[in-house]
Parts: sequence; C-alpha cells; structure tokens
Amino acid sequence: MCNDGSDVRPDRHTALTPVIVLTTVGTTFDPHPLATQLVEKRLAACVNVIPQIHSVYRWQGKIENDSEQLLLIKTVQERLHELKRALFAAHPYEVPEFVVLRPEELSDAYRAWLVSSV
Repeated sequence: MCNDGSDVRPDRHTALTPVIVLTTVGTTFDPHPLATQLVEKRLAACVNVIPQIHSVYRWQGKIENDSEQLLLIKTVQERLHELKRALFAAHPYEVPEFVVLRPEELSDAYRAWLVSSV
C-alpha cells in the first residue's frame, strides 16, 4: 500500500472506478522516471516497482526466459486511455504489456485516497 489513507482529501470523485494496470519492463530499463511521470501527471495514484521477476514467454516463435521488473499501476478506469498513451510512448518494449485488473474490494479510506490522487 502506498498510503494509509490518513491524509485523504475530500472524496470528490465518488463515480470513479479504481483499477490496477500491470506492465513489465526489462531489468536494464530504469522505471523510476516513468513511474514519477505517471504520478505527477495524475495518471496514476501509485506505481509499485517490483524489481526482480522471472518471465517465461513465447516471442517470435521461440520460448524466452528473462528477468524483468513488474510495475503495478494504481489508477482509475476513467484515466486508462491517457495512461496507456503515456505508458506506450515511454515503454521500451515493442509490444508492451497492458493488463487491467478490477479489484473486487477496497477499503473505503484507500479507495478515497486513490481516486483523489488521480
């Protein structure tokens, strides 16, 4: 969790729908400037960078095994188009991962913080 909800601004965005976007980048890519840009532009409330994952996937007819970094991007459904455009413009991969997850349940304080941050 990026925030405990204690400094939540008033909830002006009750109709916004929180989502989590997953994307991966290579280990040589520095994701911190991208994460900062997404938060500064209010396209994301928070970006978690998980620095070391191992991925097995098929690419151009071959099975690949690579170390990658996973980005968990907390945002709202209503900002997905802008987020996708900004992410793809800065993403190092030819085919960026863009997987959207819809949380089934969030605490009221966390939801209020998230939607007030985008």
